[in-house]
Amino acid sequence: MTKVAIFVDIQNVYYTVREAYGKNFDYNKFWAQVTAGRDVVAAFCYAIDRGDQKQREFQNILRAIGFNVKLKPFIQRSDGSAKGDWDVGIALDAMEYAEQADVIVLVSGDGDFDLLVNKIRVKHGKKVEVYGVPQLTAASLINEASEFIAIDRSLLLR
Repeated sequence: MTKVAIFVDIQNVYYTVREAYGKNFDYNKFWAQVTAGRDVVAAFCYAIDRGDQKQREFQNILRAIGFNVKLKPFIQRSDGSAKGDWDVGIALDAMEYAEQADVIVLVSGDGDFDLLVNKIRVKHGKKVEVYGVPQLTAASLINEASEFIAIDRSLLLR
C-alpha cells in the first residue's frame, strides 16, 4: 500500500478558501480523498493558538479525523502587527517524513514551499501532491509539485 504523509497549513487554507469561495474547507472530505487506498504514516495540521473555545473545538475535530494538530502561540507585537508562521516547522516535518512516505501531500498555496517541494521530489525521489486554491496558489509551487490538485467546491463545506 502507498504510504502518505500529509501537511496542512491551516492559516493559508482558511484564508485562501474564504477569499476565493466565501466558505470553509471540508477536512473530512479532504481526508477521505487523500487517504483512500493509502497508509497514513503522518498527518499534521499546523495552526496558531489564540486560545478561544471555538478554535479548540475545531482542533478537536481535526484530531478526531486523524490529524496531529501542532500549535504555536499567537504573538501580538507592540507595533500592533502579529506573528504566527509555521513555514519552517512544516518544512522540517516534511523533510523528516519524506524518508518514510511514498507520497507527500502539502496543503498550502504559499510559494515559500517551492524549494521544499523540489527538494523532496529531486533528493528523495518522492511524489509531492500540492492542494491549493488555483488562483491563490503561487505558480512556482504549482510548477514544482508532482501533481497540483485544485481546492474547488467539491472540497468545501456546504
